[in-house]
Amino acid sequence: MATFLHRIGLAAFQRRRLVVLLWALVLGIMGAAAASSSGPQSSTVSLPGTEAQRANDLLAKKFPSANAEGASARVVIRAHDGGKISGTENKEALEATLAEVKHSSPHVAQVSDPFTAKTVSADGTTAYAQVTYTVKDSDLTDRDHTGFDEALEWGRDQGLTVEASGNAVTEAAESSMAEAIGFALAAVILFITFGSLIAAGLPLVTAMVGVGVTMTAITALSGPLNLSSSTSSLATMLGIAVGIDYALFIVSRYRSERAAGHDAREAAARANGTAGSAVVFAGLTVVIALVGLAVVNLPVLTMMGLGAAGAVVVAVLVAVTLIPALLGFAGERIAGKARKRSTTRLAALRSGRTGLAQRWISYVLRRPAKVLLLAVIGLGVVALPATKLELGLQDDGSKAAASTQRKAYDMLSQSFGPGFNGPLTVTVDNQDPAVTRTGSEALGKSLTGLPDVAAVTPAVFNEAGDTAIITVIPKSPPAGDATKELVGDIRSLADRTGAETGARSLVTGTTALNIDVSAKFSKAIAPYLAVVVGLAILVLILVFRSILVPVKAALGFLLSVLASLGALVAVFQWGWLKDLIGLEQTGPIMSLMPILMVGIVFGLAMDYQVFMVTRMREAYVHGADARTAIEAGFKQSATVVTVAALIMITVFSGFMGAHDPMIKSLGFGLAVAVAFDAFIVRMTIVPAVLALLGDRAWSLPARIDRILPNVDIEGEKLAHHKPSLSHTSTSDYSVKARG
Repeated sequence: MATFLHRIGLAAFQRRRLVVLLWALVLGIMGAAAASSSGPQSSTVSLPGTEAQRANDLLAKKFPSANAEGASARVVIRAHDGGKISGTENKEALEATLAEVKHSSPHVAQVSDPFTAKTVSADGTTAYAQVTYTVKDSDLTDRDHTGFDEALEWGRDQGLTVEASGNAVTEAAESSMAEAIGFALAAVILFITFGSLIAAGLPLVTAMVGVGVTMTAITALSGPLNLSSSTSSLATMLGIAVGIDYALFIVSRYRSERAAGHDAREAAARANGTAGSAVVFAGLTVVIALVGLAVVNLPVLTMMGLGAAGAVVVAVLVAVTLIPALLGFAGERIAGKARKRSTTRLAALRSGRTGLAQRWISYVLRRPAKVLLLAVIGLGVVALPATKLELGLQDDGSKAAASTQRKAYDMLSQSFGPGFNGPLTVTVDNQDPAVTRTGSEALGKSLTGLPDVAAVTPAVFNEAGDTAIITVIPKSPPAGDATKELVGDIRSLADRTGAETGARSLVTGTTALNIDVSAKFSKAIAPYLAVVVGLAILVLILVFRSILVPVKAALGFLLSVLASLGALVAVFQWGWLKDLIGLEQTGPIMSLMPILMVGIVFGLAMDYQVFMVTRMREAYVHGADARTAIEAGFKQSATVVTVAALIMITVFSGFMGAHDPMIKSLGFGLAVAVAFDAFIVRMTIVPAVLALLGDRAWSLPARIDRILPNVDIEGEKLAHHKPSLSHTSTSDYSVKARG
């Protein structure tokens, strides 16, 4: 691998203008494809294999008019100061407001009359109207949304409180300021690290190229593949983070090779052969973790995983091709200060002065058992809140308090009851209409006697009479424990009724979806971990030629992800320190979050594992004893891993400013996970464990050693390559050799 990437780096350096031109061409082609794409992204979520999804599919088939693809909205109107909405002035203002809504877009098909439809609250202060459209929500234009917003504002001007919810209501525009701040902080960190604008700017430029290619590709494919909006957010988040980090590792290694005396061309090739090999295998573990999300069999999660994996693949390709080319253009402007710093380090060694990395690794190696115990206990304490993890799906109740959707949600809950926002839909079907009618009548009577039921609507039949819909309004809110128990009671009752009458009954709705998706994830987490961790361990065995190092890496990952989930629960579910990140509403963690975080954090954890332990193994392979190899590898990689972690933390933290609760919580969770994994697991637990294992850490059974191909990630074969040197190089770990 090292020699192959060495040749690629050499070719890219020599033909740098061609390489830059090719990447510009790729970006241009992707941009043109994105511009010509239909582009709207889906907001629907499918949960194949669940009872709730089977009920939704049945409704779409048997009640096509009730499940039309057209967008919809619910306009909630309340009289001022507790007045009656049926009062003369208020009623006229309501009718005029709904007329404005009807004419707000040519795509509005119908606006219901609250008085005719009997959608007025019992206290007479609040009413709501259903608005249906002739086109899907993704086909509504900015003009349609503006007209709708103006109609709502017109009603407010008449003295009414007017809010709206539904997929036809546009979300508040996401501010890019937080993401821009994160990107700017990453630039500052790079400048402080390299002391050069050129060196600091190169990782940022290549990351932007990679994200540009990825995002234009996702935009071009969003229509045909029905991608969700979260796919692009996750791809952007990971694309920026790994794009900067991968470039950082190669540029840092290039500067080290220049400081060792190699000319620019050979230094770029060697950096690509060594650090580039680590980038390829680190990227491979991330891709395995993200593609493995398909095991869950949840289309939206699969697409998010594939989109993010695509961003990582592009980042790797940019790192091993475009970076060597740009290094050719940069010349001495990148390596200029590297030699001065190398001289300073040698002088420090001669004078006995030590840096922070040296002092820390020396402390860890002196007391490995104590350090290991304290680190594991600390992460275990942080992970404790994860035992109280509650899962849920996003609804209007989780939106920002200032949003019209959240205000409409609260108004409906206050005026029509907490359960109004989470109605349960029960379907009853059989090929024989008579059986369907008998089953629906029996079930309807039994439903009224269940606890926590506020209302049960009469059964509504389709034209064929073989399918019926019964709507159940709970007394408790959608996320309440009582509502969850009610779903279980209805399903048990449905099974008994089905056995007696022969009619099948299914339950769907917000709470039912939550229960089903939680059960689905619980079943999927074990096979997902088995597949992803198993494949990653095989890759790491190939990289490190060791059994214990990959197993230790996987166990360290479990500590990181459990601690990050604990922090997520403490902040987003319990509300600890929520004001620091601008969190307005606490509640259950998004159902997608745990398994999504497991996939992403595992991939990123293996990044740091590969980058840090590769340098340790490199020292070991080149003759250092086990302890010296740990020390030398740590000193050589600690700074760059620290910088890489800080960059990822700043990038992920930038997404905590998003309005979308899932993106906000994902940004927080990943930032915390990177901090735990980089600074506690990889820079503390890993060297402590390796110190306790000694030479056993790098051993491999002879039978396995014979069948494994040698990928040479350490660049051992490059040691026999004849480099061009401008002065003699010195190895940091050649002082102590294994006996």
